[in-house]
Amino acid sequence: MVWNVPNKLTMLRIILIPVFIILLAFNFANWGDVFLFGTLIPMNHFIATLVFILASLTDLADGKIARKYHLVSNFGKFADTLADKMLVMTAFIFLVEMKMAPAWVIAIIVCRELAVTGLRMIVLEEGGKVMAAQMPGKIKTTTQMIAIILLLLHNVFFGTFGFPMGLIFLYICLFFTVYSGADYFIQSRDVFKK
Repeated sequence: MVWNVPNKLTMLRIILIPVFIILLAFNFANWGDVFLFGTLIPMNHFIATLVFILASLTDLADGKIARKYHLVSNFGKFADTLADKMLVMTAFIFLVEMKMAPAWVIAIIVCRELAVTGLRMIVLEEGGKVMAAQMPGKIKTTTQMIAIILLLLHNVFFGTFGFPMGLIFLYICLFFTVYSGADYFIQSRDVFKK
């Protein structure tokens, strides 16, 4: 395996996942709270959010660098997608445990991710083409990240705007999750005819 910059960023994201888990699972010695935009946020949730943002930025960076400098590798193709799913699913599981996100919404998102990942594997095996992310999928990913960040920060802008912004973004994400998932299956319907 070539240890190029994109692969190192992917490995950093994978390493940050257990750090993220530990921060959310254990509030060491009750670190206290952070007061942010009128909201009291437990310090461990605040630091976990920073770790999540850093991990998400590595995802953004590794893909751009790999494409720009033609550093795409088989490890990168496999590990990048895996790291993304692991990070997002971990965050969603904790949000459900902390009663910050409805379990039924997260179940739909997880099922969609598993179904589309399986579909991509079948399409690649059958026709050798990689399914590129379409705009609805990109909107899903963006709103998903924003929702996770805002929910981890206890709907930080609730007092500012009068709405639970994290939940609003989560429901927007849910819509684009279902829409983009259906779109992937419609585009790939020829695979199932075989």
